[in-house]
Amino acid sequence: MTDVATSGAATGTGDRSRPRAALPALCATQITSWGIVYYAFPVLNPQITADTGWSTGATTAAFSAALLVSALAGIRVGRLLDHRGPRAVMTPGSVLGVLSLVIVAAAPNIVVFVAGWLCAGLAMASTFYQPAFAALTRWWAPDHIRAMTIVTLAGGLASTVFAPVTAVLADHTSWRTTYLVLAAVLAVITIPAHALALKVPWPDAPHSPVMAEQAAERAERTRPFWMLAAALTFSSFAMYAVVIALVPLLLERGYTTTQAAWALGLGGAGQTLGRTLYAALARHTRPTARTTALIALGGVTTAALALVPGPYALLVGLSIAAGAVRGNLTLLQATAVTDRWGTTHYGRLSGLLAAPASMAAALAPFAGAVLVLPLGGYSQMFGVLAVLSLLAALIALRTTVRSGDGSPHV
Repeated sequence: MTDVATSGAATGTGDRSRPRAALPALCATQITSWGIVYYAFPVLNPQITADTGWSTGATTAAFSAALLVSALAGIRVGRLLDHRGPRAVMTPGSVLGVLSLVIVAAAPNIVVFVAGWLCAGLAMASTFYQPAFAALTRWWAPDHIRAMTIVTLAGGLASTVFAPVTAVLADHTSWRTTYLVLAAVLAVITIPAHALALKVPWPDAPHSPVMAEQAAERAERTRPFWMLAAALTFSSFAMYAVVIALVPLLLERGYTTTQAAWALGLGGAGQTLGRTLYAALARHTRPTARTTALIALGGVTTAALALVPGPYALLVGLSIAAGAVRGNLTLLQATAVTDRWGTTHYGRLSGLLAAPASMAAALAPFAGAVLVLPLGGYSQMFGVLAVLSLLAALIALRTTVRSGDGSPHV
């Protein structure tokens, strides 16, 4: 298999331009940003609805709206990243993330609560994996898969660290105070890390802007690009619905909130475990086969969670296995553009590719909350999500890039 990742290989000068502090900083900020802005919500939401009287559908819709804003903003963020670099995007995003959580914590009514989450959506687009991956792709190519793996190994621990921490805080204080404490942690770690560690010149793309623009436009119009977008969209919907619904699934089966939080958190450890295998998987498989197999495995683990009622240790094991697949799927999406179309227009193409998948992920929590009653429970909903993943795997079979499909490689 031709290694598209070698396109635009870094020279010795490029290696010297890499900011040494960026990799550890991004590891720390991904753990913190995902753990606080994303994974704290499924742990706190039962307490939020009990305390305020707001419906689960309403609070979950607010969270879904944040993810939808993140998806739409991600297209613009991708273009900004290509031209201005990650510091100009991630530092303001961290500030906005802190402010949004303060608004959520202080919300006197559901309208302000929704407004806080809409602000959080902009913060997600500016601080989650997409800008981090864009930075690593430009600074570390052709060794960007290793750099991405390191960051996602750390990011995979977000739920492992912050789901239990959030549950402990919620056991001793209100959900509002918990969010304020978490917002303070987010400010202390992410704002200075992004402002200082990413403060280096942003290298030019390896090809001329005109050529990059033309190549990007060709790639955007090809069937493999849109089939890939469709496969990742269906897979993302199923994957994120499973993440948000895992806690209520276990609560439905009689387990405690703490047990459910630990199951969710250990699934994050599974993400880290799975990501250690991705580089070897990428070396020995072609992009289409890799995409199809991983999405199908996501469907298999979701089906297992639907069918297996217990015991608790077995459910934790399934959560870890699902997390391992999910961790690989994160890297799969991060490298999907470079595997097929090179690194030059990574920000633009990845933003466009990620938009429908992120929109599906945004709708997943709300859709799950709405569909669970007519489907008869969370086990049945997990079964539907498993079927959706298998459909995505079939679509993924049509994502092979050939000559004339906008890629510089066959």
